[in-house]
Amino acid sequence: MGGSHAKFTTMKVGSYTFEWGKRTYVMGILNVTPDSFSGDGLISSGDTVARAVEQARQFLDAGADILDVGGESTRPGSLPVSIEEETGRVLPVVRALKSEWPDALISIDTHSAAVAEAAFAEGAQILNDVWALRADSKLADVAARNKVPVILMHNRSNPASVEVREQLGKAYIGAEYTNLIEEVKAELLQSVGIARQAGIPDSRIILDPGIGFGKTVQHNLELIDRLDEIRLLGYPILLGPSRKSFIGFTLDVPPDQRVEGTAAAIAVGIVRGADIVRVHDVVQMVRVARMTDALVRRPA
Repeated sequence: MGGSHAKFTTMKVGSYTFEWGKRTYVMGILNVTPDSFSGDGLISSGDTVARAVEQARQFLDAGADILDVGGESTRPGSLPVSIEEETGRVLPVVRALKSEWPDALISIDTHSAAVAEAAFAEGAQILNDVWALRADSKLADVAARNKVPVILMHNRSNPASVEVREQLGKAYIGAEYTNLIEEVKAELLQSVGIARQAGIPDSRIILDPGIGFGKTVQHNLELIDRLDEIRLLGYPILLGPSRKSFIGFTLDVPPDQRVEGTAAAIAVGIVRGADIVRVHDVVQMVRVARMTDALVRRPA
């Protein structure tokens, strides 16, 4: 099953140990943004930090393993935010979560070295980078120096920020694929190369096929169904299909009605080898993960 092709069977983060292949881990999304595509951005009326803490409490009570804090929306057409603004959004939240739950595992969803550095100083322990270390040339060094695991996500979407576009240079190629799986694998391995060069060991690398990032509906469906081929690279896999538009197009439903579609994508993803699932609807998806695990990760 899932863990059989892993180069590494465990990963230690602080006092926490991931045992790859044993069960599926659940990452709950805390969007500290006003413009999240799924309508769950925490910046609106009221105290953003208090709302984030309350949402985190619900996630942890429901069985989430990781809290993923992000301060910049990645939805198509969203405007980039400055480093100051992104830091101002995420740091108070990371700080509050750590003071409430000192042992909580927090990942910082950013492609900025400055934001990541500040978040690690506040207690974040995992880097989740939607540009897989390509958008900020200093980020790999920051991750290596802080000895944190890195989640490298495949991404061919059109970067909103001019700076990021320049950084990506000729590596950015738009959503045309001759061979979807082979190209996704090759580009993920290029990012693995960037990580290794910075001194990040293979044992701290997690790959994410980047569902919804520069891919058509058909590409996304195929990626989930063929996730086992990406798993064969030997790294743990994070899958993030939650509420995404490929579900909306397939079922013809808005973001707030995509829980069943998300459940189906996650169940199949787990069967195909996903190790971590990144979700909005933690209560439901923890159940889906546990049920799927009971079906496919039976003790030998």
